[in-house]
This record gives sequence, C-alpha cells and structure tokens, in this order.
Amino acid sequence: MTVAEVMPRLLLALPLAIAVCRAGGAAARRLGQPPVVGEIAVGVLIGPSLLGGERSDAQSYLLPPTVLNHIEVLGQVGLLTFMFLTGLTLDLRHLRGHGRAAVAVSQAGILVPLLLGGSLGLALYGPLAPEGVERSTFTLFVAVAMSITAFPVLARILTDRGLYQSPLGSLAMACAAVDDITAWCLLALVVAVSRGGTPLDSLTAAALVLLYAAVMLRLVRPLLEKALRSRPAPVVLVWLFCGMCLSSVVTDMIGVHALFGAFTFGVVTPRGSETVEKAVGALRSVVVPLLLPLFFLVAGLHADVGVLAADPAQWLWLGAILIVALAGKWGGAAAAARLSGLPWRQALALGALMNCRGLTELIVLTVGLDLGVISRELFTMLVLMALLTTAITSPAVAAFGYGSHPRNRSTGTTSTPCDTPEEVGEPPLPDDTIRSG
Repeated sequence: MTVAEVMPRLLLALPLAIAVCRAGGAAARRLGQPPVVGEIAVGVLIGPSLLGGERSDAQSYLLPPTVLNHIEVLGQVGLLTFMFLTGLTLDLRHLRGHGRAAVAVSQAGILVPLLLGGSLGLALYGPLAPEGVERSTFTLFVAVAMSITAFPVLARILTDRGLYQSPLGSLAMACAAVDDITAWCLLALVVAVSRGGTPLDSLTAAALVLLYAAVMLRLVRPLLEKALRSRPAPVVLVWLFCGMCLSSVVTDMIGVHALFGAFTFGVVTPRGSETVEKAVGALRSVVVPLLLPLFFLVAGLHADVGVLAADPAQWLWLGAILIVALAGKWGGAAAAARLSGLPWRQALALGALMNCRGLTELIVLTVGLDLGVISRELFTMLVLMALLTTAITSPAVAAFGYGSHPRNRSTGTTSTPCDTPEEVGEPPLPDDTIRSG
C-alpha cells in the first residue's frame, strides 16, 4: 500500500483505538477499578475475540498489516515513554522505616512465585510452548511472569482509596519498589538468555548490563543534573525524550530489550527541578493518553479468547495459572508479612496489593510473545490472569477494611503534574512526595 492509501485508514484507526481505550478506562473507574483494567479488557475485545481475527472483514479494513505496523511503532513509543515515567516515579524513600520488612515481603513475593511459576512452566512446556523454544527459557519466563507486581497501578489504587500515605500504603510501595527493580532485572536476564546463542553470550550481556547501569548512575545522572539545571522546560523535554530513546537503543544493542533502557533512564533522571517537572508533565500529558492506548490495541490483537473456547482443556490450564498466581504472589507476600510481625488482616491486605499485576504484566507478556518464548494461547491465558488479579485487588483490600471506595473520595485530594496518568494507572504524586535530586 502507498502512503496515500495507508493514511486514511491510519487516521481512522488512531482515534478509534484511543476512544475505545479511554471509554474502557472510564467504565472501569465507575466500577471502582483502576482504569487499566478497562483498557486491557477493551484491548482484548478489539482483537480477534471480537473482530474475528486477521481474516475478518472488519480487521482487514481497519487494521491491514501495513496500517498495523505503523500503529505498533507508535504504541512502542508510548510504551517506552511509560517505562521512562515508571522509572521516574520509583521512589526509594518509601523504604525508610520499612527496609527490613519491605525486603522480606518483596523477596518472598518474588521467590515464591518464581518457584511455583517454574514448576508450572515445566508442566506447561509440553502443551503450550512454541516449537523450538528451550525448556529452560520457557520455564524461566513463566516463572518471571508469575512474580510481577504493577508498581504504577498499585500506587493508583492506593491513591484512590486514600491509602497512599498510610502505614499499609507506604509499606506496599516500599515492597513494590524492590519488587519492580528485581522483576525488571529478571526480565532482562530472560531476554538475554533467549537472544544469546551460548552461555558465554548471556554472561557477556549480563556484564554489559551491569556496566551500563554503573555508567548511568555514576556518570549520566550527574551530567544530567548539571545540564538540566538552568534549561527552559521545552529544552529539557527534548533532552529527556532524546535521552530516553538513546538509552533504549543501548540496552537493545546489549541484548536485554529497549524497555530496560527507558526504565533506567527514568530512574537516573534528576528530580526536584520545576523545569524538569514541567517537561515531564508535558511529555506525560501528550504521549501517554495518545500513544499508550495503541499498545493496548496491538496487545489485544494477539489475545484470542476464542482459542480457549475451542478446547476445554485450555480452561483447566487457565485455572492452574490463576491458582499459582494467587498462591505465589498473594500467599507468599502475606506469609512473609505475617512472619515479619504484621497482624493477619494487614498481612493479607498487603498480599492482595502485591498481587496487582496490571499493565506491567502486559508489558512483560508482550516482550515474551515478541521473542517467541510463549505461544498465543499461553499469552491469552496470562493476559486474562493479569486482568483478573488486578481486578480483585481493590475489592480484596476493601474486604479487609482498608480505605474508602474510590467513588466516595474527592478527586481533589492530591495534586499531579497532569491528570492523564490516572487514565493508565500511573500514580499521581502528592506535592510533598516529589523527590529531590
């Protein structure tokens, strides 16, 4: 197709994808759920589950391969920006006063799901692994997928329920911060193993990642602090966006995925400057609400619930995945919290919060599908697992007596750089939680 032929369909598909994802987010919010639940659900419905697959008339007209390629690229830009903002939002100050408990709960919330997920991966390898994928790579990826906590969505839930600055919320954010860093390191390992032809290649990639992280922390961060100190916001915006892209290119060349570079650049970006906050707000307010829905659309095209309906045995595997997900993440984190001295009610509420997977899980699953590590059937099952575990988080926390219903809270209780993060589950930071450099 020529550019003249692609443009009309692209210009039709873009507002459609944005509109339906925002409608899904609004519907979820009315039900007391974080918007990302509705956005993921709508993305799945837009895919083969509703449109009928690649050969259907609706999808072939609205999303022919040429148009879909452009949408996927734009969605990846939105995803990279979201990962940058996630790294920027990561606040290790939550560890103060909770260091020991946070490390214990977060590591249990990683290790227990890893062990249970690894066992599940061994069982799933025969019926659901793509042809040619090594058993070890497949098993490791399933284990990592079971251990994810959605740090941004968790912060959104805590804010909605008035728990963000409560003892439970502070501990949950501390655990999620440690969890997030650990999970992305594990994903980087999986990507390196899946791309590396030999063990030596994987070790080389791991060593380069450590060198990259050291350079970013020791060299790039101080340089950014000096370079951005006296620049106007539009110039800072250009620097941040270009830096995010270049950092993503470096990690992609290393072999651990561009997302890791965007996340790391967000972590090392200096905070506390008014111009930086304005630039980040401008970037967030445009890219996230306009481009990130395109990622939901493309991800939804890979999920097909109809494939599961055709084979009853697939639903049994989905049930096993849900059991492992709940027992590993919720059970592991709650048990560790109880052993750390928390009462059972608070420990179970904390476990429920750590069980929230949201958009972070969808990102990880998309990486696995792009690498060919998991099949479309397993991708669909894991997307449904992420959707369900995220949806039960808020009701479970309420059932244990923590926080008020989101619809009963005033939306003016916190100030944000912009309002758009709420649409995708990114936490709005109160004024007194903006970090200094």
